[in-house]
Order: sequence, then structure tokens, then C-alpha cells
Amino acid sequence: MADTLYDTDLIIMGGGPAGCAAARMAASVGMRSILVEPDRLCRNLYRIPVLNNVLGGYTSGPELADSIVAELKSTELCRLELGRRVTELRADDVHVTVTVDTGARLTAPYVIVATGVGPLQPRDATWITAPDGLTLPPLWQAEADDAEGRTLLVLGGDRPIGTFLRANPTADTCLLVAYSAADEYKIEEVREDPRVTLLPVEHLTLRPAEGTGVSAEAMGQGGTPRTITADAAYLSIGNAPTAPPGDLTRGVDGYCPPTDQHPRVIVAGDLRSARFQRIMTALGSGSEAALHAYYEAREVLAKS
Repeated sequence: MADTLYDTDLIIMGGGPAGCAAARMAASVGMRSILVEPDRLCRNLYRIPVLNNVLGGYTSGPELADSIVAELKSTELCRLELGRRVTELRADDVHVTVTVDTGARLTAPYVIVATGVGPLQPRDATWITAPDGLTLPPLWQAEADDAEGRTLLVLGGDRPIGTFLRANPTADTCLLVAYSAADEYKIEEVREDPRVTLLPVEHLTLRPAEGTGVSAEAMGQGGTPRTITADAAYLSIGNAPTAPPGDLTRGVDGYCPPTDQHPRVIVAGDLRSARFQRIMTALGSGSEAALHAYYEAREVLAKS
């Protein structure tokens, strides 16, 4: 399927589960690919201490990540461009062009965009007021030592709270989970954990840091004000899509629906929607995206 007009048969943007699955599937049907990733392969998987919904017997993110990385690095038809960031994506009737931060341009008949999502910050949530420039770490990045014997203020009720608790089953910690009404359905899995105190709020204002602790003023959903103090603050308010600039169609929520894209641009993984952000769905959508490019290319050849 190689065509001397192009650098490769398929460009893959993003080295998470979706991008890696796409590269492996492409190789299995004889397609060459170039995978561009600004960090390490499966970087976020390495930060997930516990897995409970992945086939294959993997019980931790690093265990699964090691397996994926080893397999991809042994895939001869995939060329890895690690430490490279995409600055522009362009698509026309005959090919796509991907520009990276070195200024180099890569061309192929198709591109798979699997750049995923990144954590939202307090400034991104309408129910939180925070000091200018404040950046907090997501809860799933917290280590056991960060929690032992401490009280942590968790902003948002997103599901990584459950992952953190399962990863640290014996940690002597107290999680003060302040969340808006939109997260009400997400906190069911942690509601019964004695280490969790649920704080439904209409609005929360973080005070400027004083010393090593954190403090906030919260207005409860029933209109009752309260002061919250904790040893540290972490985020669990969800993610935002990290789509590259260029020829991608974004919805009002910033995500990139696959059916709205240019015919040569295929979206895979978490970038598709906020509804199906799971490792298993990312692996499946990456594989499907590669097969989509393969069959499209064969159809074009058959018509020529």
C-alpha cells in the first residue's frame, strides 16, 4: 500500500491506548504508520494505580502500559516520533499534512487523531472561583504518601475518586469531596466509603494559599454557607479535549465527533466524546480507526 508520494500510509497523532491500538492494527494489515506523541507512550496509563475494567488480567495501569509499549516498539511497520508536538493538521481531497514542532511536515493519505483529553482546572468550572493562575493536580496523580494521615479537599465528583480509594485501601485519609449538582450521579460508588465526606455545593471559592494548607468558602446546595479547611487540594472535575489546531471539526463542548470530520481525518479514543472515556473503548476505537483507513484506501485503489 506504500505510495512514494507520501511519507507513510497513515499518520497517528497520540500515543495513548487508542493511538497504539491503531498503529498495531494498521501493521497487521500491512499499513505503514508514523505515530507522533509529545510525551512517552501510554503516559497516562502509567499514572493509574488500579484497573478493574480491562480484559487480560491487568490490574494496574503500568502493567498494561508496559505490555502495550513493548508490543508497539517491536512493530516494524510503525515509526515512532516521540517528543514531538503537532502544530497543525491540514486535509485536502488527496492527502493530509501534519506539521510538527520541528517544522517538519509529514504526509499520508489518512490521519488518525487520538490526542485524548487533559484535566480541567478550577478556572474551567463555573461553580468554582479560584486565585488567578492556580493549577492543581488531579486526584489520580496523588500517591499514598500524599494521603496518609491527611485531609484532602477534592474538587468535583468525577469517577477517579473511586480509583484512588481502590488503589489505597488502607490509607488513613479523609476526602472532602465538594461537587456540583451535575456530578450527583458520579459519586454513588464512593458514597459508602467511610473516608469520604460528600459536600454538595452551589459554589465554592478557594482562598489564596496560606502556609501549607488550603481553605475555601462553600455555599451548599441548600443555601447554607460553610468554611472548608484541608491539608491539600486535588481535582476531580473531569477532562477537556486536547485537539490539535487545523482541520478538525469541534462540537460546542470542544470534542470532535467522528461523523463530522473530513473524510481523510479519523478521530479515535477519548477525543470523540466525554461519554465513553474508558481504556477498553479507546483500544477498540483505535483499532476500528485503522481498519477504516485500510478499507478506504483499498476502495480508492479499486476505483483507480
